[in-house]
Amino acid sequence: MNDLNHKKSSVILQGTILAAASIMVRVIGLIYRIPLTRIIGDDAIGLYSMAFELYNIALLLSSYSLPLAVSKLVSAREFKGEHKNSKKVFTVALGFGFIVGSIATLVVYFGADAYAAFNKEPALAIPIRVLAPTIFVFSLMGVIRGYFQGHNNMIPTALSQIIEQVVNAAVSIGAALYMVKKYAQDAVLDGYGAAGGTYGTFFGAVAAAITLVIIYLITRPMQKKYWELDSNETPETVPQVVKAVIMTVIPVVLSQTVYQISGILDQNIFNHIMASRSDYFDSMKKGWYGIYSGKYKVLYNVPIAVASALGTAIVPNIVGEYNRGNLDVVRRDVSTSIKFNMMIAFPCAAGLSFLGGPIMQIIFSDYKPISALVMNVGGVAVVFYALSTITNGVLQGINHMRIPVYHSAIALVLHIGLLVVLLKTMNQPILGLVIANIFYAFVVCVLNWRSVARLLQYRQEIRTTFLCPLLSSLIMGAVGYGAQYGLKRIIPSKVATILALGMCVVVYFAVLIRIKGVSKEELLRMPKGRLLVRLLTKVRLLK
Repeated sequence: MNDLNHKKSSVILQGTILAAASIMVRVIGLIYRIPLTRIIGDDAIGLYSMAFELYNIALLLSSYSLPLAVSKLVSAREFKGEHKNSKKVFTVALGFGFIVGSIATLVVYFGADAYAAFNKEPALAIPIRVLAPTIFVFSLMGVIRGYFQGHNNMIPTALSQIIEQVVNAAVSIGAALYMVKKYAQDAVLDGYGAAGGTYGTFFGAVAAAITLVIIYLITRPMQKKYWELDSNETPETVPQVVKAVIMTVIPVVLSQTVYQISGILDQNIFNHIMASRSDYFDSMKKGWYGIYSGKYKVLYNVPIAVASALGTAIVPNIVGEYNRGNLDVVRRDVSTSIKFNMMIAFPCAAGLSFLGGPIMQIIFSDYKPISALVMNVGGVAVVFYALSTITNGVLQGINHMRIPVYHSAIALVLHIGLLVVLLKTMNQPILGLVIANIFYAFVVCVLNWRSVARLLQYRQEIRTTFLCPLLSSLIMGAVGYGAQYGLKRIIPSKVATILALGMCVVVYFAVLIRIKGVSKEELLRMPKGRLLVRLLTKVRLLK
């Protein structure tokens, strides 16, 4: 039992390390988006987001899948003691990343004008060309991150992500100021403003890559000792490893490509349908997409970072235990990760829904009623994306790589049909984007859930995993909304919002513990669990 508890703690600990870093990265991203949005404006932010839609596709095809693929292949070999084969996977993956990263960079750079014309935004080509070289850097960096993750070590990834985002923030703001000032009289000022923001992405990636290389060189002597202990008498050949890398990368690429394509299609469908609707001004349409992609999606992606981190952390453990046939351990890891994930996702969703408008005011100084409405309606997306993300990781970890591809494709088809109908019929078309986005995640979530249950003969506990966090979150949201509404009458609105958010955290965990949504034993298995239990005992929330 102690060994089992240790495994649970290890999954949560590694996931928490990566989640904490991911949240820090998202928070830094939110903070620097405030001055960046003010410097370049909503229209340029719209171009900035459009450029990233293409960039994300290219990144996905060339390198986004590499950390997960390398992690999966390395962990499978490390569990069997095949340390030299693990090293061979790393070497081959680096070569793979170099080739596909180079190709993707060249295609994006020279295809920028065609993509801009496709979206009827000539200025879009400028930030796309600035982003192109970043793809190559990420291709190599993704392999190194995956190698460390395969050894169940999330610290190098976490540290490099933080350094990457700090450099990104500083350079983005500085470059945006420079570009806006230099091209103030240019007809495509928005394009140059967006390009200023994308310079930070490249320099941040370079800084992160350098960090990872340094960590690898420092840890290399320790890795050499493991290579000497390798007792495997049938080392894999290079062609075998190349085949394993490609066969692992392709399903991950296809699954994530479908999701990223949904963003590209959303953007294009929105632009074309809105062009046919004469009841809205062009500036209004572009501003709407800027709110949706540059503000709403940025905000809800912060809590989803926790799900992504847990999904990444759970894969090495699941791969090893599943290959050993320890299905009970796999099921317990899945259950623990999903429950921990939902404990975070539900209150975040409620916070965005109940206090979305005031949060937009604090972060983006956006007081537009439509922006608040987008957050009120769209907060629920956090729960569905969080659950679909972690179940993707589970399916990939148990060697069913193709299933998430099929589910994403089904969801995409249904999503597009719903989006077209909503954009053509709704008085507030931006809400059509939000609702269709939620629906996509919901469909993937349901399909993934059915597959995990069938393949692992698994049933998730319902009351403490879903119902208790949901009830606690609704009470929290109502209290937070009432507190913010009352406090803003006597103190500045932004201060009232910050105090209300702090109150939300206290209320949520107080209610969750009181209704026995989380046990003392589960709290003890969390990072800093003993400190947390002592604190809760002192305030009489725990006995």
